[in-house]
Amino acid sequence: MDEINLRNYAYLGDAVWELLIREKTILLTNNAKKLHKITTDKVKGHFQAGLLEEIENILTEEEKELSRRARNLPIPVARRSCQSEYRQATAFEALIGFWFKNNKERFNYIISQLEKNLDFSEI
Repeated sequence: MDEINLRNYAYLGDAVWELLIREKTILLTNNAKKLHKITTDKVKGHFQAGLLEEIENILTEEEKELSRRARNLPIPVARRSCQSEYRQATAFEALIGFWFKNNKERFNYIISQLEKNLDFSEI
């Protein structure tokens, strides 16, 4: 495994995930307010925590370990209303960043699995 800091994987994963969501949402509407609403709903910690739960059963042991370590990173307590959700979202973002950087084939597979459950019907 590449020795990149887990926070950096999460940072990268956050950006990659938002870009993926934006790529999907721009095809749905020209209304900027609706675009923003749909995008922010899909990049929130609560949503990402749910996605991690959906893919947990297909993670390898190495991926589970990366996820566990990312969940256990120290977080700024005062800023987070739901620490467990924030930790799960950080783990999800770290995995996305890890796959994006180190294993595009796995990244594409995971994204294809997640896309089956993404609901863009809010328009």
